[in-house]
Amino acid sequence: MSRQWQWNNWTRALSGLIAGAIVGLAVYGAGRLTGPALFGLAGAAGGVAAALVFQFYGRNVKLTDITVTIPQFSELHFAITRDSQQVAWKLFVESVTRISTQSLDTDSGLLGEALASIYGLFAITRDVLKQTQPSAKTGHNPTIEHLAIAMLNNELRPFLSRWHPALQKWEKQYPDQPESTWPQAAECRSELASMQRRLERYVLGFGELAGLPNARDILKGVLGVEFAESASAGPG
Repeated sequence: MSRQWQWNNWTRALSGLIAGAIVGLAVYGAGRLTGPALFGLAGAAGGVAAALVFQFYGRNVKLTDITVTIPQFSELHFAITRDSQQVAWKLFVESVTRISTQSLDTDSGLLGEALASIYGLFAITRDVLKQTQPSAKTGHNPTIEHLAIAMLNNELRPFLSRWHPALQKWEKQYPDQPESTWPQAAECRSELASMQRRLERYVLGFGELAGLPNARDILKGVLGVEFAESASAGPG
């Protein structure tokens, strides 16, 4: 551990020495410039500064205020930035393309697959939040991270904590039995359906925060009125 610490310190010191030398040479060279070269350098420096300011402004400027209704919290008011829009879009795509948001009929589908899908949604949501910078706080408004973590802790985690180990325990005890013979299958399916109805509001919230005008249609697999009418009419 001590050797690793010393190596890291020497590495940082050497990096700082090299960087300092480069900056010093650049400043010295810039100080000797005159005429067009000096104006070119000044213009380049101004362009870099403008790009940095534009990037910061584009990431953090408030685009609009959006109100999202979640049953457990009533109405939540969000101030949306470009960064939070991108996070919301990622979470919407991950949520809407999984079994966890689609109904599981009584006589079709496997609970094991649904539970695995819900666990996958939990894991990918957590990864998306960890891989992105936290949203800038704007007054008392919640952020996209608030909504995502509320979905994890209020919906996905309690459901998984109860039913995932219960199903695994039964499958180990009766490895040759079909899932339909699990005594708790009906109860699990009922709670899954209830959780999915609540989860739908979170998913729609992600779509609204991402700026989608047709989030509900996407969630339901509807392509639009015009497409549906042309498809039902058939060719010719």
